[in-house]
This record gives sequence, structure tokens and C-alpha cells, in this order.
Amino acid sequence: MSELDDVLRGWFGPARDRIGAMQVAPVVAHVGTVTRIGDGVATVTGLPGTKSEEVLEFANGARGLVLRVSVDEASVVLLDAAEGIVAGSAVRGTGEIIRVPVGEALLGRVVDPIGRPLDGGPAIIAERHDPVERPAPGIADRELVTEPLMTGLTVVDAMIPLGRGQRELIIGDRKTGKTAVALDTILNQKDTDVICIYCAVGQKASTVGQVVESIRTRGNLGRCIVVVGEADAPPGAQWLAPYAACTMAEYFRDKGMHALVVYDDLTKHAIVYRELSLLLRRPPGREAYPGDVFYLHSRLLERASKLSAAKGGGSLTALPIAETQGGNLTAYIPTNLISITDGQIFLEPKLFYEGQKPAVNVGLSVSRVGSATQAPAMKAAVGTLKLDYGQFLELEVFTRFGAMVDARTQAKIDHGRRIRAMLAQPQFRPAGLATQLALLTATASGQLDPLPLPVVERFKAALPDRLATDCPEAVARITETGKLAEDDRAALVAAVAACIAAAGG
Repeated sequence: MSELDDVLRGWFGPARDRIGAMQVAPVVAHVGTVTRIGDGVATVTGLPGTKSEEVLEFANGARGLVLRVSVDEASVVLLDAAEGIVAGSAVRGTGEIIRVPVGEALLGRVVDPIGRPLDGGPAIIAERHDPVERPAPGIADRELVTEPLMTGLTVVDAMIPLGRGQRELIIGDRKTGKTAVALDTILNQKDTDVICIYCAVGQKASTVGQVVESIRTRGNLGRCIVVVGEADAPPGAQWLAPYAACTMAEYFRDKGMHALVVYDDLTKHAIVYRELSLLLRRPPGREAYPGDVFYLHSRLLERASKLSAAKGGGSLTALPIAETQGGNLTAYIPTNLISITDGQIFLEPKLFYEGQKPAVNVGLSVSRVGSATQAPAMKAAVGTLKLDYGQFLELEVFTRFGAMVDARTQAKIDHGRRIRAMLAQPQFRPAGLATQLALLTATASGQLDPLPLPVVERFKAALPDRLATDCPEAVARITETGKLAEDDRAALVAAVAACIAAAGG
């Protein structure tokens, strides 16, 4: 037996020694069980320590966010596909809130609401991960909105000016050019210091692809971030997308930089939240929306701000998009968003179908920041433009019935038609400040009134190149300072006259 003991000791002795040397310590893991799953929402039991808005991880690696906690179960919205998750699947509590990567490594990338790349590029090495839900800056941390944010659209920059740190709603019926206005604004920041974030909520993948391609070919994708919660993504991911995009934008604002975030669109975002709330068995209210649907968007849009100098002086401008039905601005979600934002750009189907693009209804559009954000040269050039255009729209209604008008009234109508032609602008053709000033100056002085409308169109198309050729120094000074000196004004007037003559005027 002694020989056998020696053999066994030789075989098992080292293993026994290694086992004895192991440090054994208790490990606590919060593991629960999925009891029900469907429509992007899972019900979980066995996690008594779960907190609201905690991230849970399922056995297949998918992540979910706790939105409702009761005594014996928790309701979780999925942020990933539900394949592989069935009743009885294990789920683990992480004890963490949802965070997304932020930093300059995201520039030029297309990511999902959790920050994972969708463009086929390498993994993103973020500077840090910030919570998607963050408090808005307090009143003492904010500064007045006074710096202009040029959209490149003459009708907006002249009559509905935007400022850095503002929240301006873009609203209108389906297929009236809402995304086009926001996209042109992004393209116009190509050579500025503004970082752009485009957030797609519930959009088709083909639509998002067109936006990304437009930015890549006509703008500067290297200074943009695209956050996508497309239509076939889980409802939880679509709901999370705007908050994730805002957190990514706040990184640049807090560093003293300027950021612009476009939410396309918040009507679909509210519908997704209504869907989740009904699945979570929350009490429905008006139009079946939950009672906190106003807070859903107010806590998001209030994060847009212009910070004070003590906080770095950065800004975050928000351009939320909302869809109306039949031009009804008094519907539930549109009225909520109008009351939260600092103004709205209303796009009218009638103008769109008549070929007036962008189809901005100047009478129903407003910027509550007003001319405080306009460049001095623009403020002086606009003058009575909005009043003259409004009077023309009223007079034109009477002329459609064949009423006789006197020469003075006819002159106002002719002048108004030139204003309307000047405000029309094709997509992907944002105009610089100098070009807009030249157009406004020529229109206000009456130089365009004797010209036939086809000649006005040729003049508009040729003007940017003419200014770049005839007076590049004046264009550079106007763009840099926002002011129009007498020498620069004379250079613009001469270029306008030459362009009118070349167009056949």
C-alpha cells in the first residue's frame, strides 16, 4: 500500500497543492430570469436590487434599459435585437446607467444610439463615456444668444435669424423639405467652427444613407457625427437616440466649442415613446400619449444653450424637426414643441407644390431671439423686407380675382414677386453672407424690378461666381467681420450691376 500511496501522491499532490494555494472569495452576481418578451420589451424577475434606468445584459449579449420597476419584476426595453432571448433566458444586472462614448474620435463616424459604429469602420476609442441623461445648464451658467448661426438660406438668415445656443423648430407636413432645410444648414457649416450632429429617429436606412452621402460629397463629414436609430431598430434604441446625440454634442460645448444637433424627427420619437409606454402599461392620456410626454422633449431641448464665459463660452444649437398633419399646428406634439423652443420655421405644402423652395411661410415662422443674432450688415440690409413681402402676399390675393389695380399697387406687386424670386433657393446651394447681402441690396434698391423673372433667375445663379471673381477681398472681409464698409458696399454694387448686365438685364 505504501507504494500505491506514493504513486497517488505523485499524481495528485501537485493538483492538491495548487488547489490549496488558490484564493477563494465569494462573488455576488445579480442574475434574473426573463418571464415575458415581445415588441422590444422584456419582463424580468429575480433582480430585487434593480434600479430604474439601470442597464441589464442578457445571455446573448444584448443590452436593455430598465424603465419600470415593481415589487417582484422589472420591465426592460431592449436596445439590441431580441433574437435568442426567450422566456427562461438569464439576464444579469450591471448596476450601471446607460452611457455613450464622447470625444473627437466620433467625428466622421456613423454610430448607433449606444455609440457602436455602423459605417464598417474600426472600433471607436472614446475619450470617455458620459451618461445620456444629463441635467440642463442652470440660468447662471448661460449667456445671452447673440452670435449668428448662418444657415445659408436667405429666407431664414434674413427674416428668421438663428443664433448659436438657440432651439428652433422646423415644422411642416410630410415631404415639404424639412430635412432639406436642416441638411443645408449642416452643409453651410463646412468652413466654420461648428461641429454638426445629425440624429435620425425612425428614418429609413435609405434616407439616412442619402443624408450621409450628401454631407460626404458636399460638406465636411470629418466634422460631423451621425447617430442613427433607424425604423427597423428596437423601439428602445430609437427612443434613446436623441439623448445620445445630445450627450455627444455636449462634449464639444463644454470644451468651449460650438455644436449644432439636428433631431429628425421628434414626432416619430414621441410615437415610439407612446408605444413603449403602452407596452409598459403606463396610463395613457391625450391621444394615448403618456402624461410625461412634454417632459420627454423639454429635458432634451433645454440642454441646448449658450454657456457663459466662466463655463467656457461654448454653445449647443438644436434644430428639432416635427411633422404636422394637414398643416395643423395645434396638434398635441407640435404645440408641445412650439412651447419649448425659441421659434419655428413653418414649411407650407401649398408653397412647396407651387415651386417656392424652401417653402417657408414667413407669416407663421418666427425666431424669438430675433435680430439680436444677426450680423450688423445683415440687420441693415434687411430693413423693411418682411413688411414689404407681407404686404405683397396680401395684395397678390386680390389680383388673382382679376381686380384692376393702380400703378402704385402694381409696382408693389412686381417688387414683391422679385422678393419671392430672390428668396427661392435650390437645395445644396447655401449662400454666403456676402452673396445674401448682394441679393438683398439689389432687391431693396429696385434694381431687379424691371427685369423679367427668367433674367432674375439667371442673375441669382451667376452672382456667387461673379462676387468671387470681381471682389474676393470684400467677400472675405464681410464673411470674417459681418460688417459692410463703404468700400465693400461699392464693390458689391459694381459686381451686381455687372452680373445683371451679363444676365441680360
